[in-house]
Amino acid sequence: MNTSLPDWRLQGRYFETCNCEISCPCIWLQPPTEGECKLLAAWHIDNGHLEGTQLDGLNVALACHAPGNMIKGGWSAALYLDASADSQQIEALTRIFTGMVGGHLSVLLGFVGKVWGIKQVVMSYSEADDSRRLSIPGIAEAEIQSISGIRGGEAQIDNPPLCVVTSHPAIVAKSKQFSYTDYGQAWEFSERNGYHSEFIYHP
Repeated sequence: MNTSLPDWRLQGRYFETCNCEISCPCIWLQPPTEGECKLLAAWHIDNGHLEGTQLDGLNVALACHAPGNMIKGGWSAALYLDASADSQQIEALTRIFTGMVGGHLSVLLGFVGKVWGIKQVVMSYSEADDSRRLSIPGIAEAEIQSISGIRGGEAQIDNPPLCVVTSHPAIVAKSKQFSYTDYGQAWEFSERNGYHSEFIYHP
């Protein structure tokens, strides 16, 4: 662990969906299916902290647009933080999810060239069997469902060159619903790529 960075750790569950066909070529460092990637990612923190600030039970979401191959950067993004978080928790989540305190999130957020904005919003993250769902009323609705593997269970991808989570394999999924309207963007897709897994982040 890098001792020059503050003490923090997050553990929980996440999912993402985008406009790419299944499975998204971006994780293999290839161009997005449609030439650009429109991504929505959501995290539910089961337990976490940044120094003395506890972050258990909070939700975070990120809307992101990549104009081409994701590894080339130039992303635009908006960050959404749980309305139930207090001011200290908002500060902590902002530091973590803008990459200010190191770890894998700082690598991912390093590709962002433009921040549309950061908002505190009412949001819900839910799970039911093999599905995951995010709702931010008036802004985003997304739901994905796992895809079964040939040997049974859920299809998985482990250790790709680019991913949101490095601590666990990604379970491959298909979107049942994906809509996003904010900051001049209006996206709506279904039957497209999705991933979900548990996650652990730290410096």
